[in-house]
Amino acid sequence: MSRNPTSSCSPAEAWAALAPVLAGQPRVRLSKDAGRSYPQKHERNLTDVLPSVPAAVRIFGKDGTCAAIFLDFDSGVAGQDWVQADVRAVQTWLHSVGARWIEDYSPNGGRHVYIPLAQRVTFSEARDLVEALGTRYRTLDKTPHQNLLHGCMRTPGSAHKRGGHQQLAMSLSMAYDIARRPNSSAVWTAMTKDLAAEIRAVRALRQEGSFTPSIPNAPAIDQPAGRMSRSMQVLAQTGLYDINQYASDSNARQAVILSAAAAGLELVDVERRMLQGTWPGLASFYARYAARHRLPSLRRDWMNALSYLSKNKTDNDPNNNVRRSPTSQPPPQAAAVKGSSSNSNPDAEHRFIRTWRNALRIREVNYQESREGMARRMVLRALGEAAHMTASRFIEFGVRSIAVATGLDHTTVGLHLRELRAEKDPLVTLVEEARGTKGDLYMLTVPEELRAAAEDVRWQKGKLHALRPVFRELGLPAAFVYEALEQSPAMPTSEIVRFTRLSRSAVHEALEVLTAWNLVARDAGRAWSVVTATSLRQLAEQFGVLEAVAAQVQRYRQDRIIWREWLAKNVTTVAELLSPGEDYPWELFDAPPDEWSLSDMAFRQPA
Repeated sequence: MSRNPTSSCSPAEAWAALAPVLAGQPRVRLSKDAGRSYPQKHERNLTDVLPSVPAAVRIFGKDGTCAAIFLDFDSGVAGQDWVQADVRAVQTWLHSVGARWIEDYSPNGGRHVYIPLAQRVTFSEARDLVEALGTRYRTLDKTPHQNLLHGCMRTPGSAHKRGGHQQLAMSLSMAYDIARRPNSSAVWTAMTKDLAAEIRAVRALRQEGSFTPSIPNAPAIDQPAGRMSRSMQVLAQTGLYDINQYASDSNARQAVILSAAAAGLELVDVERRMLQGTWPGLASFYARYAARHRLPSLRRDWMNALSYLSKNKTDNDPNNNVRRSPTSQPPPQAAAVKGSSSNSNPDAEHRFIRTWRNALRIREVNYQESREGMARRMVLRALGEAAHMTASRFIEFGVRSIAVATGLDHTTVGLHLRELRAEKDPLVTLVEEARGTKGDLYMLTVPEELRAAAEDVRWQKGKLHALRPVFRELGLPAAFVYEALEQSPAMPTSEIVRFTRLSRSAVHEALEVLTAWNLVARDAGRAWSVVTATSLRQLAEQFGVLEAVAAQVQRYRQDRIIWREWLAKNVTTVAELLSPGEDYPWELFDAPPDEWSLSDMAFRQPA
């Protein structure tokens, strides 16, 4: 098949014609750092308008299948000459099996070959084929097809990090014809048949290697009922599994269904996660069926799982990976303040906390729109949320618990707390330093200079939130903007700027991120409101953020175990605690690990 060396079409024309057809789903990720990364939070709906920054379309759809094979030949591996040799070789092979393809090239000498498919193929099938080709062609980058959640690639017309754009190596009319008349299932069969030996080899290599999923397989932690084990959630999201444990996609999918049923989920919960793209890995396991047969097949698997569970009722099954521990509730207030706060009227305490929240809003204008300033605001919110949880202005949650609630490192939280309590007329006061297994005891304080103004202002509606998990991915500005719209819907952009104390550019970018994930929308009057139908928790699960929260909680749990062991060996009475000069492993901890946990803040979000 002859190819023109270059195309005379513009980048915008190439993008509009080909990007929507090649993408696995109508989503695109933008690079705001000149092409170095394509983070999930900068994902947008794919349109035919060429983005001004490097943009990569998603390879796989919500159902875990792809509409084209994306072959990325990287000039950074062995130079442009090797890339050209590999591209010529793969084109010869494609011609031999009757396939048609689209080709473009990058300003740095890299090349992309796209193989459109009439019948979408599953994640496992596409990965096997690309990895098999990787054994033949040295410069082929296999990673875009090895990640179901984050696999993406720039298509013809996209801007390049070194300047310029992806240029077609053929005419646009020819490329569009190939895209609109993709390769038949017979061509796919011919491709996989010719690569059968290489596919067997990469599967055997995968069996010998260690299994490392793209999302950390964090140990299970105490969470509310209805949550599956970490490993099963990773499998449902990514479609990656250890073939030494599961011989096929069918075995892996049945393990996920059984785990979901044992965790107390309903069939409708699983269906929703598959259809909405939260579990594309599980969806890919059903993609070998025609679309009309996928949900009936899921229902049959579900009934089989329920039947199996009814016949094997036991809590001692060593292979049962479903965690059953309930969420622990915060313990009562420290004995040191029981007399002053715990016996007071909880309603009076909540009124004080809401007045303190007014003082916090007034004081927030002093915090610059820097990373440190926004983090400090979030630490104060975490303290306020903890106070609401315990119905007391006294907070004994330690730095590690606040770190979980804010998405920060515990050492960073400690630094912010020291700065906050050192301020003139602080909003928080250190009552007692950490001792034994108790964390630092803080008290919320309304400064005298703010008291009159805080008491005159109406209390804010709704809850005070620390950093909800989804905003670990979407960013702190997005968290503040979303919170503002929760409390006061139908706000114009100018009012959001005033309310959040953020710059106009930061608010615009936050609104862009929130709109891309259908968290906020603008009405005809150009006022913004929260889209209540979009679940923050489900989106966090889709992003895999809950895995990072679980890993952080587990790491701090290990810290507490080490600390308790040291206490048991070295301390006989609480009164003997503790100074940095004593024989304490200060190289491991900046302060005694706190006993209490705010992890339920992270996992108890509304659906």
